[in-house]
This record gives sequence, C-alpha cells and structure tokens, in this order.
Amino acid sequence: MTDTSTGAEPGNTEPNTAQPGPALPPDIDALSYEEAREQLVAVVSKLEAGGTSLEDSLALWERGEALARRCEEWLEGARKRLAAARKDS
Repeated sequence: MTDTSTGAEPGNTEPNTAQPGPALPPDIDALSYEEAREQLVAVVSKLEAGGTSLEDSLALWERGEALARRCEEWLEGARKRLAAARKDS
C-alpha cells in the first residue's frame, strides 16, 4: 500500500501534491494505475447508464472521485520521475 503523504510510487520520497484531500480508502490506495483506471471507467459507465437511486449514484460519484485522484497520483509520480530523469541526463 502506498502512503499518500509521499509520492504515488514506491521509492518516491517527494510529497504528493497531485490533489490534496482526504486520505484515499485503503482499497483504492492499493490499486495500480491500470486497476484504478479500469474501475473508474466502470463507475462512469454505471453513472451514464442511469437507473440507480440517488444514494447509489452519490456513492458511485464519490468512488469515482477517489479513483480519479488515485490515477492522478500515479500520473504525477510518473511526471516527477521523468523530470528527474531528464535533469540527470
């Protein structure tokens, strides 16, 4: 599991500044970029299809927001690693 106070990837010690906010639920925090993106696509599809109660829609929306934040953490970690690699070369 990744500590959200550090970068999105293991070994990255820079603070995570992607999108400050509450800590991610442990099940989402443990996801890889690909897993989070796949689940986010499923959430969006369910919301677009409609037919869910307001309460279920809100829960899906909240999960989608957390999944999107997880994806952004991974992408921000990748950006930082690329920037560091460019600086070193």
